[in-house]
Amino acid sequence: MTKKLTVSLALRATPRVRPLLTGAVEPVGVELIAQEVAPADVFWRQLRFGDFDVSEMSMSSLAMAVEQGDDRWAALPVFPDRRFFHAGILVREGAGVERPQDLAGRRVGVPDYQQTAALWGRGALLHEFGVAPQDITWFMERSPELSHGGATSFAPPDGVTIHRIPAGSSQHEMLLSGELDASLWYIRYATLLDRSAGAEFPPGTVRMLFPDVAAEQARYFGVTGFVPMNHCVVVRRALLERHPWVAINLYQAFVAAKEAGRAAVREALELPLQAGVLDPAAAEAALTDLFPYGVAANRDALETLLAYSREQGLTRGGVTLEALFAESVLDL
Repeated sequence: MTKKLTVSLALRATPRVRPLLTGAVEPVGVELIAQEVAPADVFWRQLRFGDFDVSEMSMSSLAMAVEQGDDRWAALPVFPDRRFFHAGILVREGAGVERPQDLAGRRVGVPDYQQTAALWGRGALLHEFGVAPQDITWFMERSPELSHGGATSFAPPDGVTIHRIPAGSSQHEMLLSGELDASLWYIRYATLLDRSAGAEFPPGTVRMLFPDVAAEQARYFGVTGFVPMNHCVVVRRALLERHPWVAINLYQAFVAAKEAGRAAVREALELPLQAGVLDPAAAEAALTDLFPYGVAANRDALETLLAYSREQGLTRGGVTLEALFAESVLDL
């Protein structure tokens, strides 16, 4: 029997990747030593210490690191997390923020200014509603030691005001006290980095900015034609230099893991279809893949992400898709 290459893997266990974590899907020629790690934590560990051979990675932080000469990581066009990030903006009741334009001149919290969720959120605020990053006073929760910016030499972009939330406070506490008017992105699961993570709000203290979140998500998709990606998957370049075949084998395994989840949905729909209680058009819509992998299928979204990064002063324009992704997967 041919010995497999042993590779460490760290991901959050979403349905699209869970089969890889459980071993239900295995890359050809690769034995995965897999563990579940919260995304914020794994990004910090990878950017600071390079703990894992393969992991989920912040698209925004990766672009910044690559532009600054950090060549440890090559991306695969696999996107485990995609959302309409601006639709998740929280506002404090009584702050007088009724529409996105009302955020101009306000105090808005964010876990990490450079994180991809915040990048997409600011891009939507500017291009959809005319509110520029410079129009807002920002409050960042993560400390310099725990921020992703600690590994990318982050500094506030020109004209942007960013305050550090004091160590004894958090987005959660500042929203409740009235020191913040809104949160661009609020992380609800526990991490090593975020002081607010997991803290819920008493009823009537905060609400979603958009009263009909689904309607705003549909509107944005109609305008852009994509669901923004938050994270990609990266592989250690030193590993690919020794074993270049690993990139495509891993990519194929991620595709198989996602298809395994779609197959489960398809199976669940079979009985209601046969019983006539589900319209075939509805079943087809449920199986539509709005989360494609590959560079070609995501070029518009990826180019938009890099354009937002340049526009917001996180990168200077020296990052291309060719610089981010492993060469062998660029045409997939």
